[in-house]
Amino acid sequence: MKPSWVICLFFALLSLGSTLPVARGQQTSVAEQYLFNALNAERVQRHLKPVRWDAALYRAATYHADEMAERGTISHQFSGEPELSARGARAGAHFSVISENVAMAPNAVEIHDMWMKSPHHRDNILDGTVNRAAIRVVRRDGELFAVEDFDHVVVELSLAEQEERVALLVQDAATIEILPTSEDARRTCEMDSGYAGRRRPWFVMRFTAGELDHLPNALVDKLGSGKYREAIVGACPASGTKNFSAYNVAVLLYP
Repeated sequence: MKPSWVICLFFALLSLGSTLPVARGQQTSVAEQYLFNALNAERVQRHLKPVRWDAALYRAATYHADEMAERGTISHQFSGEPELSARGARAGAHFSVISENVAMAPNAVEIHDMWMKSPHHRDNILDGTVNRAAIRVVRRDGELFAVEDFDHVVVELSLAEQEERVALLVQDAATIEILPTSEDARRTCEMDSGYAGRRRPWFVMRFTAGELDHLPNALVDKLGSGKYREAIVGACPASGTKNFSAYNVAVLLYP
């Protein structure tokens, strides 16, 4: 049975003037618009936040959809082709999570129906950790070759902006004075252990995160102990994350 409620919602969105916020130079097809609105309709029905369109993911999806159409078959990675995270990074996406659905069928309704009936593809559509998506559909010989990419976007922040966000979280967790960030704090962030500088902290927490919206539980526990009166936050470039984006931060606590 075709998902008639999804089709009705899709056309209702179109009647309200729903458009995809694509980048300049990108033009989405009716099939792409259908699949994007259909996936968000599935999410909204289950009280999940709808995803937003991502121009960088669209470039990544376009590259792979063209490959599938050229070869006349579907795959998540062809011989000699970069894997998904590399394609996303090369297209300019910054993410902590990335996933992909692929399909081949005569029309977009069948493609979405196939994805929802496949546990793995359905899980990608209903993944609460992703917040962006893009779909590219290429027609060849009467078939549609579709790529649906998802990610959780990591916002590009300067080191100072990262430090400011974490400092606010620290102050929310405890009554503590935040000292000005120093080069020693940033060097400490880059170190695997120990600390830089002459003043010895009582506790150092280094962590890597895709979002700076909460502190690690171990750090919250330390802050809640009441032993510390001052803190310094130092950020440093993330390393060892390959194609994934993240923030590296160190929090130094003093009595």
